[in-house]
Amino acid sequence: MNAICSLKIAGRNRILFRLTSLASKAKCNNLYRSSIEGLNVHRQIQINHRVDKCKRLDISSNNSYYFMIGSSNFYRKSINKSQRCFLNAKNIEVCTNIHSSCPGFLASQLIVEELALFRSLAPLQSLNPIAAWNVQIIRHFHASSSLQAAPVPLLWIILKPVQKLFAIILGRSIRKWWKALPPNKQELFKESARKNKWKIVLALCSLALLFIVFYFTHLEETPITGRARLLVFGNEHFRALSQMEYDMWMDQFKNKMLSETDPRYQVVKKIVGHLSESNQDIPEVSEFTWVIHVVEEPGINAFVLPNGQVFVFTGLLNAVSDIHQLSFILGHEIAHAVLGHAAEKASLVHFLDFLSLILLAVIWAVCPRDSLAIVGQWIQSKLQELIFDRPYNRTLEIEADKVGLQFAAKACVDVRASTVFWQQMELAETIQGQRKLPEWLSTHPSHENRAECLDRLIPEALKIRESCNCPSLSGPDPRLIFKLNMQHLLEASKDKEGHNATQHGLAKPKVDFPSVQKGEKLPVTLAVEKEPAN
Repeated sequence: MNAICSLKIAGRNRILFRLTSLASKAKCNNLYRSSIEGLNVHRQIQINHRVDKCKRLDISSNNSYYFMIGSSNFYRKSINKSQRCFLNAKNIEVCTNIHSSCPGFLASQLIVEELALFRSLAPLQSLNPIAAWNVQIIRHFHASSSLQAAPVPLLWIILKPVQKLFAIILGRSIRKWWKALPPNKQELFKESARKNKWKIVLALCSLALLFIVFYFTHLEETPITGRARLLVFGNEHFRALSQMEYDMWMDQFKNKMLSETDPRYQVVKKIVGHLSESNQDIPEVSEFTWVIHVVEEPGINAFVLPNGQVFVFTGLLNAVSDIHQLSFILGHEIAHAVLGHAAEKASLVHFLDFLSLILLAVIWAVCPRDSLAIVGQWIQSKLQELIFDRPYNRTLEIEADKVGLQFAAKACVDVRASTVFWQQMELAETIQGQRKLPEWLSTHPSHENRAECLDRLIPEALKIRESCNCPSLSGPDPRLIFKLNMQHLLEASKDKEGHNATQHGLAKPKVDFPSVQKGEKLPVTLAVEKEPAN
């Protein structure tokens, strides 16, 4: 103490502060030891109580025994710090040593000893897959709410109108700024632009080169067909987005879904399953798990979401003549999902939208009034649809027809019925008096052109069918039967129309839908004689 007093004030203060901290630490250690002893006694009482409780239970009939001890909140709070130890019972002793050195982790010691209790009682259980099930359960717990990023296509859908609005505001602001300039300053800007015209041209060429480089660096090969295509969004992004679309469709059709015991549902399920099994050699097909939904709707429609959800309307089931036509239609829709056409179409639209933003800003900057700018924007959007969007959609439909025909051929379907389906659709629209939209205005090829295109693909599909050791096709060609049906139908309609015109004036005849299944009413011998050799 005398030595301490002889020191200067600053040194003496430092030594006294150190002694005080050591004394307080000793008190804390004593307090900590007493608290540890108390906790150990309390913990031993809890473990003994739980052992007695487990012995009283019929453990062999309780499959959820391993999750009786502790609460979900207790595990959730400690999982981030000791998950690795929980998943391996062999590391219990190591975890005990690690956690015992951490005064702030007393709660995890309870879990470690509970796991030791599980291990001691494990021989009483006949269950082996406890570890795997524990991993699956534990991974669903989070110390805080997990933040998931929105799918890229969803962000693009949200930002698309914002980008257009920004381009409009930018163009309109440039126009107002130019009008507010005095005439002499406008002349100065024009003169400066004339002097630096080559710099402006170079900047525009650099921007065009940037778009060209972006386009060619994002080209990928389409599976099965090998066609080069622009792909900005991956299929995995659209599978995440398609779950949202699936929820939307399910909400819309929740009261119109056919049960799994319905015969129509069973037919669709067998066809999709047969198509999938017959094309398992294609990696893109084997990746999907197809889920069937048959909707009680009169519309002639079917579609497959990018995540493998198949929706078929009962109107389509009533429109097809046989199982071969239905197999081709479902093969066509499956081809859309396998080829990733949804991501491809969105990628092209995304690329064109970026280009159109520049043109949109120029339109709003050049047009003297807002009304003219709105008209110019409408013309620009329609030209984009007619020149790029709709022709590209028709190309994808033809490609899906080709690949769907191959899927059907490998499933031993009579691919000749595919042409008949579109001929029937053409005839039905004619009989019902529906107005035909010109093909260049439609997103789909006309029924007549699709039938002609399929006619050209059928010989190749028949070779694929033969290479798969399918049974030979028996009976007349359904295309010939439909042609004869049409001849009889036209003759009958002319007779009926002439009879009605003489009595009640002109009227549209009501005739039955021609079907391949009505071949018994036709001269089958003539059809067999004219059937081309396979």
